Amino acid sequence: MDKKIVLLVDDDPDIAKMLKVRMEAEGYEFKHVGDGKGLLEILNIKKPDVILLDIMLPGMDGYSVLREMRKNEKYVDIPVIILSAKEKKKVGDLFILEKIEFFIEKPFDTKDLLEKIRISIGEKGSG
Repeated sequence: MDKKIVLLVDDDPDIAKMLKVRMEAEGYEFKHVGDGKGLLEILNIKKPDVILLDIMLPGMDGYSVLREMRKNEKYVDIPVIILSAKEKKKVGDLFILEKIEFFIEKPFDTKDLLEKIRISIGEKGSG
């Protein structure tokens, strides 16, 4: 069985390193890009099972790249979890129409994130 692919779009290398270790330990294939342009490029190579998307990105912000991604029929159904240091109550309304799965504020609990990833890709919860 192919491993499920988790794609992180975040310019923080520490978060990327931590999540890489954790996701691979959970049996996921982990991919990382540092900006929105990288997300749009990697989608053409291999479609991830879930995207973890930061809002504050260099160049194109997370909201803009998500809207761009959703314009393509091939990517409309990819679950997206927003990871952001911005408070949900301040920016959450932006994402209502963009069909996100979850909004998680940084710093986040990795176990909570893993549970939301499992839900997003249709796996049974742990425990």
